[in-house]
Amino acid sequence: MSSSKFDIVVYGATGFTGQLIAEYLAEHYKGDANLKWAMAGRSRDKLASVRDAIGAPADTPLIVADASDPASLKAMVGQTKSVISTVGPYQLYGNELLAACVADGIDYFDLCGEPLWMRQMIETHEAQAKATGARIMFSCGYDSVPFELGVFCVQEEAKKVFGTAASRVKGRVRVMKGTLSGGTAASMKATFVTAARDLSLVALLRNPFSLTPGFEGPKQPPGNKPMLDEELTSWTAPFVMATINTRNVHRSNALMGFPYGKDFVYDEMMLTGSGEKGEEAARRIAASINAEKMGPSNVPKPGEGPSREERETGMYDLLFVAIAPDGKQVRAVVKGDRDPGYGSTSKMISECATCLLRDTPDVPAGIWTPGAAMQHKLIKRLVDHAGLTFTVEK
Repeated sequence: MSSSKFDIVVYGATGFTGQLIAEYLAEHYKGDANLKWAMAGRSRDKLASVRDAIGAPADTPLIVADASDPASLKAMVGQTKSVISTVGPYQLYGNELLAACVADGIDYFDLCGEPLWMRQMIETHEAQAKATGARIMFSCGYDSVPFELGVFCVQEEAKKVFGTAASRVKGRVRVMKGTLSGGTAASMKATFVTAARDLSLVALLRNPFSLTPGFEGPKQPPGNKPMLDEELTSWTAPFVMATINTRNVHRSNALMGFPYGKDFVYDEMMLTGSGEKGEEAARRIAASINAEKMGPSNVPKPGEGPSREERETGMYDLLFVAIAPDGKQVRAVVKGDRDPGYGSTSKMISECATCLLRDTPDVPAGIWTPGAAMQHKLIKRLVDHAGLTFTVEK
């Protein structure tokens, strides 16, 4: 790796999200001679077109690589210290690239929200990744970085106030302006199709501890129905991304050595307000999700996305509540300054890769969650560069 030409290769740079990541790197690290990055995709002409459209330097390296051509992926991986992959659904297009990174000891980052595939990759590749030196990080975007780090922050505060971490934390979406990505929706669909073909996978998909092989914690709230949260005095609705976020939070706890305890209970819901209006909103959201079984239908198709104005006027506000046995609470809030599925996600995954490269180079090899691997240093980088804020709410 010391002789690698590049620090980061953005694979899938001609796709909508990949283009946003390349644009972010071109703008935010302009003139930074110490960050060497390249764009990769199936077509050199399309890569050149995207490079020019985002205003990247004319000499930005372009690499032709295709998920259907393992040799091209191996050649790409051999030139870099790390790869950011936006080419999903990963269960359809991600196997060969991940295998190539693991084999060569190359760091890997993606936006995966596919727990069945992630579990398979953990079982298949974790031992080899530890042997070759590869650091593998799934779910480096809105799923699940703000949620994983939100729990981390509220638990840090709980330790100060309660003297110990809380065994019960609630994650609650207060505001989410903007859409989930088309890639997220496509991944959800692919996951449900896979489970439908092999019913033995349904139990794994429903298991909150599907990403902690060998560990099963206590029963978790299902989060699949509207309900009145009396502790927060608000109605709540199911949150479509809870299925992946909660799994990553439990994996993070396990990877860090169970600082939240082995009896940790965590769920995610959307706050819809109090009274009849809150109840009506919660039931409407639940009906929509249950009707489609795979999230909102109004998200863009893969490769498409919202306008720049829509991305820049989007935002999110996430509340995390740690509850002590006596009922006392501490609260932490995570906010993002762009729409979650595109504007904020493209910044988060870029900074995950940069943080591992520059701020936490000593993270051991293996398959990680970003928050467990980089903790406070990732929070600092997201605050300094990616438009996120982490605050304790009194």
